[in-house]
Amino acid sequence: MTKNIQKIGVMTSGGDSPGMNAAIRSVVRTCAYHKLECIGIYRGYQGLIEGDFKPMDARSVNNIINKGGTILKSARSKEFRTREGRDTAFAKAKQQGLDAIVVIGGDGSFTGAMIFSEENDFPVMGIPGTIDNDIYGTSSTLGYDTAINTVVEAIDKIRDTASSHNRLFFVEVMGRDVGNIALNAGVGAGAEEILIPEENLGRDRLLESLKRSRKSGKSSSIVVVAEGVESGENVFALKDYVEENLPEYEVRVSVLGHMQRGGSPSCWDRVLASRMGVKAVESLMEGDYNNMVGIQDTKIVLCPLEKAVKGKTDIDKELIRVSDIMTT
Repeated sequence: MTKNIQKIGVMTSGGDSPGMNAAIRSVVRTCAYHKLECIGIYRGYQGLIEGDFKPMDARSVNNIINKGGTILKSARSKEFRTREGRDTAFAKAKQQGLDAIVVIGGDGSFTGAMIFSEENDFPVMGIPGTIDNDIYGTSSTLGYDTAINTVVEAIDKIRDTASSHNRLFFVEVMGRDVGNIALNAGVGAGAEEILIPEENLGRDRLLESLKRSRKSGKSSSIVVVAEGVESGENVFALKDYVEENLPEYEVRVSVLGHMQRGGSPSCWDRVLASRMGVKAVESLMEGDYNNMVGIQDTKIVLCPLEKAVKGKTDIDKELIRVSDIMTT
């Protein structure tokens, strides 16, 4: 049965990503445009449990579209993983008069939203905010474009010093168990080798690639490594292995870490966030909820939350082929 949506809550949950503030802004201003009330929920599900709410209007989101992070803050909530915690959250939502909630986050946040909705027959909508780009149902998540541009810029700078000192640099990038950041940033930055968990190329392939580079006259190289590249092994273990087998290389490691999750969002992420926020609110108004807003072939689409949570994303095989050609 379609519910009458008059008051919408908005929260950010899980890890932050560039573009979250732009999405908050879009949700708040779309509510204002349609004369709906909007309530900001601070600190994700923990704030929902504690009733950490603040009314938001169009002016309350001035000058945030260009800011990284999230003005609503984010927090992990062990309490929300329990039925008692979710019951408390639902009581707080009803006490506040909320008719629906827009959750901006990743698969963990969407899992919580899906369970919360099923238990309480409560409308929710998801907006994918994660730099990892690992959510099924959307070709791009908020923050991904900004993150890969941040990585490319960092690698460009690292290459300057690698060339100056004839060094081999291993650059570790984020992405959990997926190699989207490593693959795209590696191709964009012209890395000599790219190691991703989806393609276990092995140590021997890496050594052969470095030997070929050396023979071709390259005195410095960049190897981009996804943080989940090999189970039980990290980038420092790879460094040690290369130094043992190719002593002619002077190897350095640069772990980019959380700098990839910060910074001003790119134009793409700002526009995407704006489009997703409008779709989330208007879908709720039309009675089409318990979905995630995504983008496919430049079109804004809806994907059932269950599919977004349980579906498996695939790495771009064509880009892997391009990478192989470019690193020849």
